[in-house]
Amino acid sequence: MRVISLVPSATETLAAWGIDPVACTRYCERPDLPHVGGTKNPDIAAIAELAPDLVVVDREENRRPDYDALVAAGIEVESLHIASLDAVEPELLRLAQRVGAEWRPEPLPSQSQLPSLRHRGGGDERVRVFVPIWRRPFMSIGAPTYGASMLAYCGLEVAFADRPDPYPTLDEADLASEPIDLVLASTEPYPWHRRNLDELEAYGPVHLIDGQDLFWWGTRTPAAVRRVANSVAQALRALESPEGLAPEAGAGAQ
Repeated sequence: MRVISLVPSATETLAAWGIDPVACTRYCERPDLPHVGGTKNPDIAAIAELAPDLVVVDREENRRPDYDALVAAGIEVESLHIASLDAVEPELLRLAQRVGAEWRPEPLPSQSQLPSLRHRGGGDERVRVFVPIWRRPFMSIGAPTYGASMLAYCGLEVAFADRPDPYPTLDEADLASEPIDLVLASTEPYPWHRRNLDELEAYGPVHLIDGQDLFWWGTRTPAAVRRVANSVAQALRALESPEGLAPEAGAGAQ
């Protein structure tokens, strides 16, 4: 089957199933494959020229006008919708069936198998994390998103997740209105690096975390849950040490 993937997570998952797409987006980290634009601006004409049997999109990653343009061009499209951990298995099962892949889902680690991410002040209060995914203005993640769902499964409370927008825009008043125990600076979609983490230190201790593990769903999900939980646990242990959270601790997303 000639498959084109417009979703980095799907590109990675298809490859894990032994199905290399004939093309993908420039964000899919597959320099060996032809690229047909980005997730938000795919080249519809280039896709049509490749005569795919199927194009894979995701409602959270891709735009409805591009989906409509693909359908109008007579191209078969599989539209996934993964906005939580619970959606991963049924959506991937549907995709596997569509592309003829044999896939047996790996169960998520039970919450009892994950490290306890307890509040450093003691008690049962959950650690409250702020996850900036953009700057100028700051944006974060709300409850109906895959990343927030993963963090909640790990036992964390995501600040501003109760906002009606799944990706709320925040100003200084917003950031001052809620307590933040830990800032999780993800390496994507905004590429936070150690050199610009000082901008976030005004809001709480900062920990650099692997953005692919936090936001890329797919066959990586069970292992990614473990890595994210272990990474945050490392940060919390560092906060309790006399030295505090050193810059090196933020790299613990492996």
